[in-house]
Amino acid sequence: MQVARTRVDIFESIFLVFLGLGTLVGVVVIAYTLYNAYKYRDNDDAKADDSLPTVGELPTGGTGGKKLFLSFGISAIIVISLVMWTYGMLLVVEDPSDDFEEDPVEIEVVGEGFAWHFEYENGAEGTSTMRVPADYPVEIRTTSGDVWHSFGVSDLRVKADAIPGEYDETWFVAPEAGQQHEIKCYELCGDFHSGMTGTVEVMEQEEFDQWLAEQLYVDITLENADEEPLNETGALELELVHQNNDEYEEDLTYTYTEDDFENGSISIQDLEQGGEYNLTIEFEDEEYETIEETLDVTSPASETYTVEEPNADAEGDENGTNNETDDGGEDS
Repeated sequence: MQVARTRVDIFESIFLVFLGLGTLVGVVVIAYTLYNAYKYRDNDDAKADDSLPTVGELPTGGTGGKKLFLSFGISAIIVISLVMWTYGMLLVVEDPSDDFEEDPVEIEVVGEGFAWHFEYENGAEGTSTMRVPADYPVEIRTTSGDVWHSFGVSDLRVKADAIPGEYDETWFVAPEAGQQHEIKCYELCGDFHSGMTGTVEVMEQEEFDQWLAEQLYVDITLENADEEPLNETGALELELVHQNNDEYEEDLTYTYTEDDFENGSISIQDLEQGGEYNLTIEFEDEEYETIEETLDVTSPASETYTVEEPNADAEGDENGTNNETDDGGEDS
């Protein structure tokens, strides 16, 4: 496992320590109270002793005072030790980066329109269902696109505010693949607050990596005016350029030629980053018009573009001339 402890482990440890220590102290206090109640019970056989304290009088010394200060000292040591240990455990919850052996999966969570939207490191996006690898640290950054929300997964002990214009960061580890955990909004946000739910789907690492890569997948088809695949495209160049190319270290420019097409279609699966791309398709034959579009690649997509057949206008004019000639012959 890439992280020493999960949030669930940490909070369960704190709970069990407090429960065990509280039970032990409670048993000791109650037992000692019952013992003294029995030992000093009123049996109508009390001896007159002027040194005995009266009701409301503080002890002036002797063994009673020592017991009092001893009990206070032991209590102080227990409480201070407990506070320091708990604080150390919570520091791991706040910043566990030292325990991560590998970089965690990063997901941005946006609450908007009574739904949860997720954006992954590679730019892939999803709604309602957050997919994560099992037994692997996941870091999330939450914000809101409208009003205050609160992202929470009780099974994984995760909770983070989603506030417009601000980001709240937290993390979690989902230990078992195949499990699903419910996402809820824990901030009263409007009429449909109770329906603002989602799901954390836990997948095997390889399955998650494959799913994430498949999100940046796009099919592009070229067809003629009759909505038939353009099987013979001729020489062409298809170029995809990420609109935010300057923000990334790698060059997010992809170029393809007619050799990459089959039956007028191309499947693009090698995109490194999702987002909006400028699509340009240029044909060597000038009778095909250049196609310039904006392509949003954040989930599997399929786009179809219609191009004009070569010499379509010329053939139309020729057919029109022949028709006119034929008509004229019939009239004469």
